[in-house]
Amino acid sequence: MPAPLYLDWNATAPLRATARAAMVAALDVTGNPSSIHNHGRRARRLVEDAREQVAALAGVPPAWITLTGGGTEANNHALALAAPAGRRLLLGATEHPSVAGCGGPGAGILPVRPDGLIDLEALDRLLAADPAPALVSIQAVNSETGIIQPLAAIAAIVHRHGGWLHSDAVQAAGRIGLDMQAIGLDLATLSAHKIGGPQGVGALLAAPSVPLVPLLCGGGQERRMRAGTENVAGIAGFGAAAREALAGLDGYAGIATLRDRLEAAVRQAAPQVRIIGTGSPRVANTSCLALPGMAANSQLMAFDLAGIAVSAGSACSSGTVKSSPVLEAMGYGEEVAGSAIRVSLGWDSGDRDIDRFLATYIPLTGRARPAG
Repeated sequence: MPAPLYLDWNATAPLRATARAAMVAALDVTGNPSSIHNHGRRARRLVEDAREQVAALAGVPPAWITLTGGGTEANNHALALAAPAGRRLLLGATEHPSVAGCGGPGAGILPVRPDGLIDLEALDRLLAADPAPALVSIQAVNSETGIIQPLAAIAAIVHRHGGWLHSDAVQAAGRIGLDMQAIGLDLATLSAHKIGGPQGVGALLAAPSVPLVPLLCGGGQERRMRAGTENVAGIAGFGAAAREALAGLDGYAGIATLRDRLEAAVRQAAPQVRIIGTGSPRVANTSCLALPGMAANSQLMAFDLAGIAVSAGSACSSGTVKSSPVLEAMGYGEEVAGSAIRVSLGWDSGDRDIDRFLATYIPLTGRARPAG
């Protein structure tokens, strides 16, 4: 079997050594964080230290953070705040399934332009068309295309109409600067395993102006916003990963050199390939390649046989591969939306990884059936 090559960092980043060490050390702490004796206080200290580290990554006070069981839970918690506050929901057309799938039939959809960016004029019109205040949810960085939304401009429009702005910032953390207060976000979501922490841990960040309502009831944990004993080891790993992600933020932009080399080689060897999002701001590590004439699942099988892990669409879709709703929302037809794969790189990626990807992908492009 070929040696494995991992190019699916947007689905899950490898566990950082510092996060693993923090988790192993935390597993030796016996106390319940809610207990007042010394053992409990030691566990509580681990949780609160991690909260501070996660807060630093997002530029917020620790008190803004509710630790959760992952990004999906945090997104669901954020959207669940709309109903008790009497707010309607407006969701971006290219949201992650954990947002798009829980808005309900009454949620409004904010269109994106062909470049993948939210149509700001449409946002303004939709907010002005109804006097009821809105909770607007816009993903900071799209998980499939890497396109970065202009959150500060979006926040200014939302706040002018009395709304709240939530952002699924899972793909932004550790890749671009994320100062929640400077941007003007009212709510944001983070996930540990996207930045090299463990799976099953995340955070909902909420400004004090947003009245939180518990998603899980029956205990006093997380300021009564999430009942249940905290996952101390997972949270410790989250904090360690957040600290390292913040420290490595300046160097992350250098990954763009690898991505650009990959895309330049594809353009030269296979000009029929559509590279999505090149005209928009993108994070450094993501490339979305559409090969008309070959379905995405056929490409994934070929890469898997070659020992290379890439993906198509979001990893939170029960393992299914189908036409990308994100690309459809950008105006692409089935020929493109059903043939797109995502290559996502990370801090350990290198030139040899790009060479090996190209050695598989370029011959694959020659097997695509001609359009028409």
